Amino acid sequence: MRRRRGAASRGAFAAALMMAAIPLAAQRTGTAAQAGTIVPYGRDPRPGIAAGTLRQFTLFDSVYKRNRLVWVYTPPGYSAAARPGYDLIVAFDGADYRDTIPLPMILDTLRSGGHAPPFVAVLVDDSAGSVRIGELGNRARFVELLGRQLIPWVRRGWNVTHDPARTIVTGSSAGGLAAANVALARPDLFGNVLAQSGAFWRGNEGSNDAPYEWLTTRVASLPKRNVRFLVDVGALETIRTIGGRGPVFIEAVRRFRDALLAKGYAVRYDEVPGAQHAPEYWRARLPDGIVALASAWPHDGAVAPPTPR
Repeated sequence: MRRRRGAASRGAFAAALMMAAIPLAAQRTGTAAQAGTIVPYGRDPRPGIAAGTLRQFTLFDSVYKRNRLVWVYTPPGYSAAARPGYDLIVAFDGADYRDTIPLPMILDTLRSGGHAPPFVAVLVDDSAGSVRIGELGNRARFVELLGRQLIPWVRRGWNVTHDPARTIVTGSSAGGLAAANVALARPDLFGNVLAQSGAFWRGNEGSNDAPYEWLTTRVASLPKRNVRFLVDVGALETIRTIGGRGPVFIEAVRRFRDALLAKGYAVRYDEVPGAQHAPEYWRARLPDGIVALASAWPHDGAVAPPTPR
């Protein structure tokens, strides 16, 4: 099942390729946050909700050998000196999470209401079509990119936690699959997965062919990781994938959930009545998912949210 991307996402990615690339390896401690271009994003119009800052970067990705667009959001009042550092959320399909599923605005609103701590968010663009699946479809190279380049770059440039228990990785459709895959591969980096309508029917390394549900099988074979999962799916996501040849979408999600539970993982699983495989449903559910994961974190010494209003 393919995820829909709007013209704004495609236009942003095309514009990124025309910008000068910043090699990931060339960044030095403290310099990344002063670079990049400040870009506007949708703001919560209600009075009293302060807005953060969103910066756009074009980085040279030395794993995939191409330019890559990345946005970094910092919350209102961000301080490079705060200790022990800001909680971190990494989202795939970054152009969508900038606009269609407006993660920066969601984080502003949650912080203002005292429902979640202030986050630094990293929105990673993954292009579209086969290029996108070449990254998000259970790809070992994508795990390498995050572990060897992207997360170290973020840690050098921004005051973020190094604690995986305070780090969320999220995505929808193939991005939800990728979020689970990277956390299982690198639990030292990601301790919380928020997977919305994850494409868990897919095979290994972007395959559209049998054997399907590679990551579900992998859960059973791997040692249990120190990772928490929030998995949701629309109750109407009952289509059979690959034009009728592949698994039923929602049934593959259920089997992934069952594999996690059988292994002893902490899992919150929601089947959302009336919801389909589309961004408007993911957007509505994302704030609750962030709150559910972050509410379990202790706030002893961490950068705390404002007092609830």
